[in-house]
Amino acid sequence: MKKGQQFPLTIKRLGINGEGVGYFKKQVVFVPGALPNEEVVAEVTKVHPKFAEAKVKKIRKKSPERVAPPCPVYDQCGGCQLQHLSYAAQLREKRDIVRQAFERHADIPMRQLKIKETIGMEDPWHYRNKSQLQVGRQKEKVIAGLYGLNSHHLIDISECYVQHPATNKVTQVVKSILEDLNISIYNERKRHGIIRTIVTRVGFETGDIQLVLITAESKIPKKELLIEEITRRLPEVTSILQNINGKKTSLIFGEETLHLHGEEVIQETLGDVSFELSARAFFQLNPKQTVKLYDEVKKAAKLTGTERLVDAYCGVGTIGLWLAPHVSEIRGMDVILESIDDANVNAAKHGFNNAEYVEGKAEYWLPRWVKEGWKPDVIVVDPPRTGCDQQFLQTVIKVKPKRMVYVSCNPSTLAKDVKQLTKAGFVVESLQPVDMFPHTAQVEVVASLKYQP
Repeated sequence: MKKGQQFPLTIKRLGINGEGVGYFKKQVVFVPGALPNEEVVAEVTKVHPKFAEAKVKKIRKKSPERVAPPCPVYDQCGGCQLQHLSYAAQLREKRDIVRQAFERHADIPMRQLKIKETIGMEDPWHYRNKSQLQVGRQKEKVIAGLYGLNSHHLIDISECYVQHPATNKVTQVVKSILEDLNISIYNERKRHGIIRTIVTRVGFETGDIQLVLITAESKIPKKELLIEEITRRLPEVTSILQNINGKKTSLIFGEETLHLHGEEVIQETLGDVSFELSARAFFQLNPKQTVKLYDEVKKAAKLTGTERLVDAYCGVGTIGLWLAPHVSEIRGMDVILESIDDANVNAAKHGFNNAEYVEGKAEYWLPRWVKEGWKPDVIVVDPPRTGCDQQFLQTVIKVKPKRMVYVSCNPSTLAKDVKQLTKAGFVVESLQPVDMFPHTAQVEVVASLKYQP
């Protein structure tokens, strides 16, 4: 197989990144934009030792589940991968992505695995409560958006169909203000300029809006005038902050955050629980689905009211506080101090005196607590896409809690971690996919495990 080569291809399934997967002369070919059961003419764009990448030259037989994507920059921006697939089919394929991951990585007979149907949304649009758009200049015009697929070309996004309308509006108005005041915009190539990123977060239930300007240095020219214009044109914004990140990095946030105007935090509620959110604190991006996700966590934990529970990678304490009324004691940890501060404030505000949050890694705190005579019955973990830290997994294996609930945003790393846990005596009871990000290839999974020596 070589670059530029064209051939007919039947698409068998979707890959973990939402691309179509077919086989040409027994070699795997990944084709973004192609859908299961379609027959396409593919053109090879890249050849790797074990697989090839290709693009669709022509669709010979179209899937009946193919739909017209509503977003005008859908094919350029790369933020959504599945807008061209009907929503019912997306839910089915996401369950299949979980099945594929466990088939490939977990070393568990598939007949023993209970993979439930994916829990979807009634209205799968405008669900994201936070946007983070890079700022740039196109001639004299200030633009904000995402870098195009496999490129460093910034795609201006004026309205994102999966973002809450308030985040779209705030970003557009801030772009206009920066342009009107001619405030310096960061140029990534030259590493020169001030404003790098516009971050907007909205409380779905409270209506609070937080604006964070990410800057390359601490001094913002015309700062007072900028704040004045934002508050005049966007009176709905309740919190304005500045975060400084002068490093050459793909990370959005730097270490230092300055309070510019209004409140330092915004409020959000999930069910009966309210949360204070500071600029860098992690909070689920789809509040409506989060309630469904956390209810699945509660089901998987099978709580009786007597358990000691650990909330690892706890963020602002969202999962722990959801479970707090149903356990005797909760202890949580996270490496971001602001998140821990928020978690303790949130716990105190709700009168949960059975919840305590500490800064640091679970692999430090868990052994220490066990040594002090405090052993958890249940561990809930919601790690980043890379999965659980190896030391953390080994710590869980040593501690041997009765139950573990693993909330994952990456089925592949979940399956790899579960493989280690099952070898150490844990049994997978069920896997519940939840669609937290409609129209993208991402799928969240709640894995219910119990220790069975």
